[in-house]
Amino acid sequence: MNAYRRLLAQAVRMLLPGILLLLCSGAARAQQFLYVDCSGTNLYAYPSINAALSNAGPGTSIFVTGTCNESVSLFGQNAFNLGAYAGQTATINGGISINKSENVFLYGLNVTNPSGDGIVVGSSGGIVVDNCNSTGNAGVGLNVGGMSDVAVTSAGTFDYNIRGGMIIGGNSSVSIFTWNGLTVDISGNGGPGVWSSQGNFSTLGHTNITNNTSGPGSNPGYGIELLGGARAQVGALTGPNTITGNQAGGAFLQENSEISFWAGTSVNVIQGNGPVGVAVGLGSQATFFNSAQINGHSSAGVDLYANAQGYFFGTNSVQGNGSGGDARSAGIRIDGNSQALLRGGQISGNAGPGVLVLVNSSADFAGVAFSGNGGVISCDSSSTMVSDLAVPNSTPTSGVSCRTPHGLGGRQVTKTQPAVPDWSAQKAQHDRYIKLAVKR
Repeated sequence: MNAYRRLLAQAVRMLLPGILLLLCSGAARAQQFLYVDCSGTNLYAYPSINAALSNAGPGTSIFVTGTCNESVSLFGQNAFNLGAYAGQTATINGGISINKSENVFLYGLNVTNPSGDGIVVGSSGGIVVDNCNSTGNAGVGLNVGGMSDVAVTSAGTFDYNIRGGMIIGGNSSVSIFTWNGLTVDISGNGGPGVWSSQGNFSTLGHTNITNNTSGPGSNPGYGIELLGGARAQVGALTGPNTITGNQAGGAFLQENSEISFWAGTSVNVIQGNGPVGVAVGLGSQATFFNSAQINGHSSAGVDLYANAQGYFFGTNSVQGNGSGGDARSAGIRIDGNSQALLRGGQISGNAGPGVLVLVNSSADFAGVAFSGNGGVISCDSSSTMVSDLAVPNSTPTSGVSCRTPHGLGGRQVTKTQPAVPDWSAQKAQHDRYIKLAVKR
């Protein structure tokens, strides 16, 4: 027995250094830092991102300087950082694809892919795109699918891409979080700024979606285009959101999609977007909760059609929409079995009536201030209104041509301010990276 114990102790003494080495190397790998200098100036750094990736695993941080002429594929990564040093930028002339990965953080990268999309995310979660620019790509700036979730944080631009700013599909989500007066810009694309089908898009502001134009093929230049039950939240909390100058329209919804514009401490400006500010059709819904400013469109500020619903609450303004050459001009147009519920706000200075109601549609409004329109509200023979107007239906007030189906008054509606999302985790992750990415 004693001989057996002596042999066992000897074996442990021989194996222990190797075991400790493996454990230490594993710990070092979990905190691995790799350095890339694509300019070739630093001979002790990797010459390309792909060269570093061949030695990188989960838990790696790769810090990049210079201009890298390559496309980068991240597959199966976890707790992985790729970016420039804190406060700096690095350029990638190629695309970045992220697949089947978790908790990947990109920082300070300027991405331009001459042959495809800029940043592509599939089947991945916890992806953060922080202070990155994806511009001038042959495809779209950001393409997210496969049940992925992506946070665009701090600041960024997705501009001048040939086929659009962002695509969100496959039950995926993109959320924008900005702070300290920084901005995310989605502008000048050939196609919609944001396109989503079966996906979710949200921003707390300060986001600009501007001057997107129609692109190749049937790729119209909407600011936001939602199809296939897509959802969008446009919240003006950390700064204003501006949806302006988009060629086809500000926002376009079909196929049971939903959008909500709401204000915290700032405003949502929807201005000068072609014919219609917000077009809602085919079973879709739009909500405007305080401080939406919808003005300067050639046909209607808001167009609800084909079984669509619109809800307006609080200090919204629908002003200066429509044109003399369009007989269907109005501040708000409600058509084809659609409904609008308005509580408060101002509708003023629109060519045509403030509210135009057509084909089995209805408007229920109270506390709305009408001024300077081509009439208050106009209905065809199939449509109705319920309002707080004091004049009986038999002798309607000037500018009112709608019948009231009953004298029971409008529906009582209670609406609370949307809950403020908690984005402290995104800010903390940004701060952790900045501490790590200090150039030494």
